[in-house]
Amino acid sequence: MRVVEVRERAVPIASQIANAYIDFGKMTASVVAIETDLVRDGSPLTGYGFNSNGRYAQSGLLRERFIPRLLEAEPEELLEAGGENFDPHRVWAVLMRNEKPGGHGERSVAVGALDMAVWDLVAKIAAKPLHRLLAERFGDGEPAATVSVYAAGGYYHPGKDEAGLVEELEGYLGLGYTTVKMKVGGVPLTDDLRRIEAALGILDGDGSRLAVDANGRFDLPTAVEFGAAIEPYGLRWYEEAGDPLDYQLNARLAESYPLCLATGENLFSMQDARNLVRFGGVRPGLDVLQMDPALSYGLTEYLRTLAAIEAEGFDRRSLVPHGGHQFGLAIAAGLGLGGNESYPGVFQPFGGFADGIAVKDGEVGLPEVPGIGFEAKADLFAVMEAV
Repeated sequence: MRVVEVRERAVPIASQIANAYIDFGKMTASVVAIETDLVRDGSPLTGYGFNSNGRYAQSGLLRERFIPRLLEAEPEELLEAGGENFDPHRVWAVLMRNEKPGGHGERSVAVGALDMAVWDLVAKIAAKPLHRLLAERFGDGEPAATVSVYAAGGYYHPGKDEAGLVEELEGYLGLGYTTVKMKVGGVPLTDDLRRIEAALGILDGDGSRLAVDANGRFDLPTAVEFGAAIEPYGLRWYEEAGDPLDYQLNARLAESYPLCLATGENLFSMQDARNLVRFGGVRPGLDVLQMDPALSYGLTEYLRTLAAIEAEGFDRRSLVPHGGHQFGLAIAAGLGLGGNESYPGVFQPFGGFADGIAVKDGEVGLPEVPGIGFEAKADLFAVMEAV
């Protein structure tokens, strides 16, 4: 059993939206395909992966460093004992050869895309859906039948007023979501408060069904001021108020804001996530951690992150992965996490879940197909097949 070829292609994401920091209109993503010498149904068995939204395609790093290492490795360096399947931990070690510790920037995204493809392969070789494989190896033995998901939206568009925001969020409720998230921090506080109140108007005033995300826009005084202004609404959470690596800011904000804070989507290593829970004022049982496996060296590193966070006293249900994709959904179901993000209609074809499985009462199921389940999402798999 060996890797025959690894291919990568940079493709656009279909999103003409903006948050408080960036415009997604020109962003791209890397799609990778790892082809093996195994044959199933007359075709080479292939694992697929991509990098999650919020970071650009990783073509240079993949082609210059990580793909060559994978192809140059001896087959036995990549396989589990007995040689019946690939070992993701051994593959990860090969990918990270000659890489200096620290500096967890863009390389974590490149490795994460390949790691996703490796886990897709491992589950396909085992002839199991990834969520079942994970439940058997690292969970309770049986994956969750459904996963709690929320609809992330409320982005800024030129000319989009409160009525446009309400129309968007009403559409998400019509799709079966019960909790929604909207962007803040891109307009003055008074304008954002009007937007929040408009959103609450279609949620029967129930703040526990609405989260807000500042995408790291605020300094400490602004974050505290914003928190004081929204506290009476009782929101589900207040997300990434300041720079994701400013642990002191998060800790100081937690001293003044008694409700749920969420952060972590822009932390790309076990060490960074562990430092967040050690030094960022994150409160067990209250706050939400949003690390995205596809951006942070993949599921292999995410398992180490999960172990480190649990060792610090956090329950795994505190984790709700960022990204809104099938990989995060499978991980949430298999490992028993607290939920998964969803982006209805944006970041396509990467966002969203399997075709034909509707969101119902804020929960979504998973397809029972081997691997991550990309083959059950037609528009995404068409892109992958082309690679």
